[in-house]
Amino acid sequence: MKRKGFTPQQKRQTDLQAGQTQPAAENQDSPIEAVAVTILLTGGQQYCVAVAPDDTLLQDLYQTMMAESSSIKKLFQISLNQGQSMLAFHSSQLVGVITEPPLLIENNSTGQNITGQNLNQPSQSPVGLPTATSTLVSEYWQLDSFLSAEEHQALLDYVRQHESEFESTTTFTGVANYRESVVLYSFPEYMQLISQRIQAILPDLFRKFEITPFELSQIEAQLTAHNDGQFYKVHNDNGSQDTATRELTYVYYFYQEPKPFTGGELLIYDSQVQNNYYVQADSSKMVEPRNNSIVFFLSRYMHEVLPIRCPSGQFADSRFTINGWIRR
Repeated sequence: MKRKGFTPQQKRQTDLQAGQTQPAAENQDSPIEAVAVTILLTGGQQYCVAVAPDDTLLQDLYQTMMAESSSIKKLFQISLNQGQSMLAFHSSQLVGVITEPPLLIENNSTGQNITGQNLNQPSQSPVGLPTATSTLVSEYWQLDSFLSAEEHQALLDYVRQHESEFESTTTFTGVANYRESVVLYSFPEYMQLISQRIQAILPDLFRKFEITPFELSQIEAQLTAHNDGQFYKVHNDNGSQDTATRELTYVYYFYQEPKPFTGGELLIYDSQVQNNYYVQADSSKMVEPRNNSIVFFLSRYMHEVLPIRCPSGQFADSRFTINGWIRR
């Protein structure tokens, strides 16, 4: 099964259904009959629903955003398209909520109350959302000598023997000139090897990234080759409904020595909050594709693979990776 890239500009939007009651915009003193709620998820996804102002969904969304990251764990299930489809996402994927008319949280000794607010009157900002100016620094962990020298050489022999089975990569949207590489989706011997090695260090990964331990559902893997002029533009790895349970991304690098190419660095971007959702910041970290090393980072981080320069153009001289995702 082919894996899917997703860019922040390619956000999915589910429109409100025709005939739903809209909030009154002209008279702010009128009772609010319905609230248009835009739910913002990691990866830039947006979904819209219309709810009553006293709907418990609003309270649940705000309480989730205000809580400490590990204190609330739940699965949201929200009916869309007049009951024709269902939106399901884990509480950890919730980034923000946009409401029309605007609703703010009143913080008091008895709890949090959600109230309508006239935009023409000064008010405090909603509680619990990051500020638009803050930069969230992205972290990664790179380990050298991940496989033995014998395993590394055997893997190089393996890819050369299976060159004819590699196929061109694609993205979720099918956008041209966005991702160029070739990939092998089935390589059972090394899928199992990589999975076993990752599971052995999983407790260290949880500690390193301050993730509350969870039960694995899957460790995905694909074998990718980048050759002369190939690249992968900015994307994240859990920006669609199919990939939302990806928590950590990993990339294992291997290639011939002496190194037959230049470039191909991994660029991991920091994040900022704009309009209540996470976007790519200007700052970033560059990860050198060191031979026989593996790098881990959170799947929600925006990242890209810089272009490769491989003068020979030979497949055996490619920048090879086993890359994949650790799913909750």
